[in-house]
Amino acid sequence: MDFGALEIQAVYISGNVRDPFEYYMQDPKGRAKMDWSDQPNYPRPDYLSSSRKRLAPQLLFKGGILHSWQKKSAVALNKSFFDTLPHLTKVPKSKADIAWLIYDLELTAVNGHRKYKLTRIDEVFSEFEPTLLSITTPVPGKMGDFIRLLQERLDEQIETPPINKTIEKPF
Repeated sequence: MDFGALEIQAVYISGNVRDPFEYYMQDPKGRAKMDWSDQPNYPRPDYLSSSRKRLAPQLLFKGGILHSWQKKSAVALNKSFFDTLPHLTKVPKSKADIAWLIYDLELTAVNGHRKYKLTRIDEVFSEFEPTLLSITTPVPGKMGDFIRLLQERLDEQIETPPINKTIEKPF
């Protein structure tokens, strides 16, 4: 008997679903078509946290065990999440340690009604070690760009921008 593993990878959200849900539940029929996408804290996918806090540890630990046993893994995830991952070097299926099963919701017409159908739209095959290295290695931008962005954000918060002075020997 042989085996492998399937990791089904969902995405974290940032925002609040409790308040709109409670509002909806006060009158489900009357509020069935409510649109709250322009409200504060409207949920959005948090792909970065999903890959760093969930996907990378799963690949590292579970995937590491399976890889040491020379077993294969598959990861099922949605297209938008896959598109945010760093570049993965593709290999032929026969050389792969990991199969990426990429899904998306497709709007279809069924008996005159529009419905979403979960559909596998692609498969990507990769090797374990290069994939793990790609997903867990940060690609930092330029520090000057970061400092400039940070200063812009600080300036937005105060009426008068500060006069910045460099401290020659801070420590």
